Amino acid sequence: MQILILGAGQVGSSLAENLVSEANDITVVDTDQQRLQTLQDRLDLRTIYGQGSHPSVLARAGAIDADMVIAVTNSDETNMVACQVAHTLFRTPTRIARVRTQDYIEYPELFEQGSMPATLIISPEQLVTDYIHQLIQHPGALQVLDFANGVVQLVAVKAYYGGPLVGHELRTLRDHMPGVDTRVAAIYRRDRAIIPEGHTVIEADDEVFFIVARRNIRKVMSELRRLDKPYKRIMIAGGGNIGTRLAQALERRYQVKLIDHNSSRTEAIAEQLAHCIVLRGDAADRELLLNEGIADSDIFCALTNDDEANILAAMLAKRLGARRVMALINRTAYVDLVESSDIDIAISPQQATIGTLLAYVRRGDVVMVHSLRRGAAEAIEAIAHGDKQSSRVVGRSVEQIPLPHGATIGAIVRDEEVIIAHHDTVIEENDHVILFVVDKRQLREVEQLFSVAFGFF
Repeated sequence: MQILILGAGQVGSSLAENLVSEANDITVVDTDQQRLQTLQDRLDLRTIYGQGSHPSVLARAGAIDADMVIAVTNSDETNMVACQVAHTLFRTPTRIARVRTQDYIEYPELFEQGSMPATLIISPEQLVTDYIHQLIQHPGALQVLDFANGVVQLVAVKAYYGGPLVGHELRTLRDHMPGVDTRVAAIYRRDRAIIPEGHTVIEADDEVFFIVARRNIRKVMSELRRLDKPYKRIMIAGGGNIGTRLAQALERRYQVKLIDHNSSRTEAIAEQLAHCIVLRGDAADRELLLNEGIADSDIFCALTNDDEANILAAMLAKRLGARRVMALINRTAYVDLVESSDIDIAISPQQATIGTLLAYVRRGDVVMVHSLRRGAAEAIEAIAHGDKQSSRVVGRSVEQIPLPHGATIGAIVRDEEVIIAHHDTVIEENDHVILFVVDKRQLREVEQLFSVAFGFF
């Protein structure tokens, strides 16, 4: 697939790195020559210097032959105009624009075919906000990812000593919870992937990914660790787009305090939020945190635009008594560093955003992708099409499907019914199949399984 990426920032660079390893023909456009040089030195791709919305630049980048344009520059206006130019002059089939400004997003008619045609509009801030909101709703979870419009979830949790299933084989899970159907999709032990089998024994500190219907998440979590009490008191550091949106989403159900150092910003947020306490100050100020009851806080979210500030504030909050802390971190190298520190959850905006983009790149009818383990693994939702003659999955049981080693089918959603996959579960046409792939190099084989034979249509 020929893909143009406009913008070599954090999202554009991460996306290029993900896609270039999958035999795609990638061209990156940016106005920063140094960024382009760094990318070209590191990855096998082509770079073009110039303004991504200019027709002449898009022409030089090969827009006439491109299958997709992904506009992720720092300017909403540049991204939107680039999609317009790609559609009008080059008839690029798929056009994706990153749009941050809420004012634009509130008017979806702007992006329809007759206006400023974009196949997909993504808002990284909203995606990250939704991601954090899910974690707050499920205390103790490391990740909570939706599939099939939220009907089924993939949940990651760290197993602790004392969990009923810890030290036991996975096959005993049904005995522990006779009324709950779930499937362990993957286990990571000391950063090494373990393919779950019935005889696999869960150990303390294992990172366990399981698939389950939303209503049963806490029941399954209780088998792996002592359940955390629901959160009540939340403190947010950073009054930017993500911090403000999160406070807005939480303020009616939780006791929320938001800290920002900018006086005009805090005044604007205070007018916007009805139930949140807005404070002006430094989130790394020990006295301020103590005075505002950090020791009684259930969760502290460091969500400023500064990675270092987020890391320091989150570590300080943890040491001052916050039950759980999370930090927004853009730099991948920092994410690796803090995982063994006092910070409970490091949130990468790129990983939250890339999954949405990858769904448009995958072959076969893939409707949802979640990038996991810093891009090494993926969870995907694919729709099964065809019949037993034209499809390699329809009409076959799970054990008959030639999945590559390390790929597992966790669940099937059929007409909004969640069916946890077992060896004898038969896949039917139009089933939404949830798969976990521990090694993304196997994705091409998985995609081919869900591709219908030529001539079916």
